[in-house]
Amino acid sequence: MTLTTLGLLMLFMGSSLASATPEKPVMKNDRQHLLGHGHRMILIDAGHGGIDGGTSYGNILEKDITLDISRRLFLLLGSDGFDVALNRNGDYAPSDENRWLRSKSRHLRDLAQRKELAETLPATVVVSIHINWAPSPSKHGPLVLYRQEGRSFILAKSIQHQLNNLYDVEAHPRPGKPFYLLNKITATTVIVEAGFVSSPTDRAKLCTPKGQQQIAEAIADGIVAYLMEV
Repeated sequence: MTLTTLGLLMLFMGSSLASATPEKPVMKNDRQHLLGHGHRMILIDAGHGGIDGGTSYGNILEKDITLDISRRLFLLLGSDGFDVALNRNGDYAPSDENRWLRSKSRHLRDLAQRKELAETLPATVVVSIHINWAPSPSKHGPLVLYRQEGRSFILAKSIQHQLNNLYDVEAHPRPGKPFYLLNKITATTVIVEAGFVSSPTDRAKLCTPKGQQQIAEAIADGIVAYLMEV
């Protein structure tokens, strides 16, 4: 089901790209239906990838955890009938497929690719999955960053609430003013820091299939609650 021209893995309401056989090519109208035109498209942004490992703890890399959680979130939302896309399904950097920005900076190419994919779909909601790190192992728990705009705040608050219940904390979402994706993407966008890889408590969730599934379920519940509210 890989849509190689956009570097996306996608699920759609009652459909999949796998149904497009050589005998039944995807025509323009069918493509518009598959891309969720007239519906609300959720884009899951799996943070980092490829040469960009993100933060780390020993041999534990952020890029691997974000992909594992993002895949689970993708399947959960797809099974609930939402139009959902995942921007990478392997260990590669979106900058490797850059089609929009000619820049010597790999980091800028990566960010531009993520942003333009969101606009091209077009996505209604973008949830970017990341992992936190701190010098002190005692610092732990999830954090959701939002653009200082009503819908982004509501989405962040909804996801934060679900993750707080999972981690048994009382954290509050925070504005993420300097972050490129929050500033540039038109759709309602949040960044989910799913926990601190530097925390033994958080690693028990971040680095196990059971914990990753619980995190994905909490994020999915937050997204669904937001969509029901707006």
